[in-house]
Amino acid sequence: MDEAGETTAAPREIELKLDCTGPDLTALTGHALLGEVVGSEARLLVTRYYDTPDRALEAAGLTVRIRAEGGRFVQTVKAGSGQIGLFDRAEWETVVAGDAPEPAAWADTAAETVLSGREGELAPLFSTVIMRRVHALDHGESRIAVTLDEGRVESAKGDATFCELELELERGRVADLFGFAQALAETAPLRLGVLSKSARGYAVLDGTAPAPVKAAGVDLSPDDDAGTVFRSVARSCLRHLRLNETAFLEGEPNPSALHQMRVALRRLRSALSLFAPLFENDPRATVLSDEIKRVTEPFGTGRNLDVFLHDTLPILAEHNPDDPALGTLEERARAAQQQAYAAVREILHSPQWRGLLLDIAGWVEAGAWSEQDAARQDGRHCAAGILDKARRRVKKRGQGLRHLDAHTRHRVRIAAKKLRYGAEFFADLFPKPKAQKRQKAFGDALSDLQDHLGALNDIETARTLPLDLAGNEALAMPDMDEKRVQSLLDKAADARTDLLDVKPFWR
Repeated sequence: MDEAGETTAAPREIELKLDCTGPDLTALTGHALLGEVVGSEARLLVTRYYDTPDRALEAAGLTVRIRAEGGRFVQTVKAGSGQIGLFDRAEWETVVAGDAPEPAAWADTAAETVLSGREGELAPLFSTVIMRRVHALDHGESRIAVTLDEGRVESAKGDATFCELELELERGRVADLFGFAQALAETAPLRLGVLSKSARGYAVLDGTAPAPVKAAGVDLSPDDDAGTVFRSVARSCLRHLRLNETAFLEGEPNPSALHQMRVALRRLRSALSLFAPLFENDPRATVLSDEIKRVTEPFGTGRNLDVFLHDTLPILAEHNPDDPALGTLEERARAAQQQAYAAVREILHSPQWRGLLLDIAGWVEAGAWSEQDAARQDGRHCAAGILDKARRRVKKRGQGLRHLDAHTRHRVRIAAKKLRYGAEFFADLFPKPKAQKRQKAFGDALSDLQDHLGALNDIETARTLPLDLAGNEALAMPDMDEKRVQSLLDKAADARTDLLDVKPFWR
């Protein structure tokens, strides 16, 4: 750090952020590998975070803060939030005179343009009060600074406590960061971190509890190479998963959170499949995809029961208004739903699950695949090839769609889903107006196709799940309305035709 009034250059901060909550902190602080960290002297850090009234810094992905420590004040600008776990950000630090922001300290930083002419609008929005312990150690070929933060966010609208373990790479390999994290996670309840401290503060300001969220777009540049594109996609999927995992665990049983976790996992497995050419010499991709599928099987059971209770049971009641077995069927469905949710919670609380996510994140960031020439090819060229192949698969599998059986329709649905995810993943790589116009037409037709195939799949599930739940009870199953099935098939076939008529936006 430079002397007072002098701003450093923009070093990269490569930091693996891990979360630990509540009573689990005891297991973390008692971990043998953290003995020197826990035994080190704790320092009090008080940090104020500033923004404009319209939160322009937050919107730009920037942070301006002033940290007080030992009578010294340091103003920091950070750019970039990281996707999940690994936070790779530019930061500029300057020693300042006091706890008021100094414009000279953000000159020549990423915040200069955003704050130009708005210096007087900056105000403190929230603070963090942290007891920090830090110790640097060697692991593998690397030097890692291990930081344990126990603290709280304070704001005019409320407070929130948190505990974080940060592993910062002082020198060496990113793989060693994840290797050390895995060694800790075998016995300590650590999860991949999603939120920066500033993000926690804004959430407290907004009074927002963890809630289900849909997948966000992937931030890409047309200049990205294939490896960067894949990393960005995978990070986005993992972030989507972790946000909804937190929503599921911290609230009441929530069908939406469970559904979004499954969407995140499907998107991640689709990415592993779509990018298969990058992993030809790295078998870990297949191993991880298979493990995701194996571990998360109860997620699908829970989701099927959610759909049954919300959608199918009312149809059964309509077709069987006087059948006393319906009450028994509903009771069994709700009991089965509770069992499925309990199984999901057990998985999410298990060391195996936490370790799997760390495995995936570590492989994404530093797997053998990343050293191959394929990872350095042009990202747009790679994406176009992936989308061409996925489109051909939908075209081939969907031939004669009106007359396909349920199993073959399901294969068409999976192919369409992968094509849709790919189109969403790669949208930013093709930003020209003509491409964006085609993207919309392509996305609309693909969405229609998926909707119709999804409705057909729900009907097939509705044929079997009630029978499984009814057991030996006499219950007349409803006629699944073959006219509706045929109507959906006709609409799906028309949507496929519309899709194939749209000129690919990536060409």
